Amino acid sequence: MIFDVGGVLIDWNPRYVYRPLFDGDEAAMEHFLAHVCSHDWNLMQDAGRPFAEGVAELTERFPEHAELIAAYDTRWEEMVTGAIDETVAILRELEARGTPLYALTNFSTEKLPLCRRRFDFFEAFAGVVVSGEIGMVKPDRAIYDHLVETYGLTPSRCLFIDDNQDNVRGAREAGWQAVRYVSPEQLRRELEARELL
Repeated sequence: MIFDVGGVLIDWNPRYVYRPLFDGDEAAMEHFLAHVCSHDWNLMQDAGRPFAEGVAELTERFPEHAELIAAYDTRWEEMVTGAIDETVAILRELEARGTPLYALTNFSTEKLPLCRRRFDFFEAFAGVVVSGEIGMVKPDRAIYDHLVETYGLTPSRCLFIDDNQDNVRGAREAGWQAVRYVSPEQLRRELEARELL
């Protein structure tokens, strides 16, 4: 069984940092996260670009937002409020049952060590594939193939759990089984239906 990390096992959201910085102006915050520190910009760090380079490039384009852009790097750890305990409990139950567990995550190589030090659930994984370490990101087919080749897995026997529908679709296109994560309760029902819990 293969888990995503952000949004499944840890509660990560840049809004935790930016909401107070925008004094609660949701529209302005959402515009900033859509057009300045956007998903696509962040994905470049997940693909291996250093944060310093990403921040510099964006600050040159949007100098009026220099401090807000810098906060994405310097205050990144505040974007993680903690583990999603109910999902971690499911992970531990699977571990106790002897289920082989892996992680496949889009993550900056600079930021993942902060989470590894903070959360002990990483020890449950027999292997972890991190996008920033290999220069591939979900939902590109190559990253799914990389994981199964690295660990000698059979795609059709892999069950992937991710909160992003595009990543779920990418896993299915790679021949994996996949479940879109919505909540711990929903995930538990899905796994019980498959007689995995």
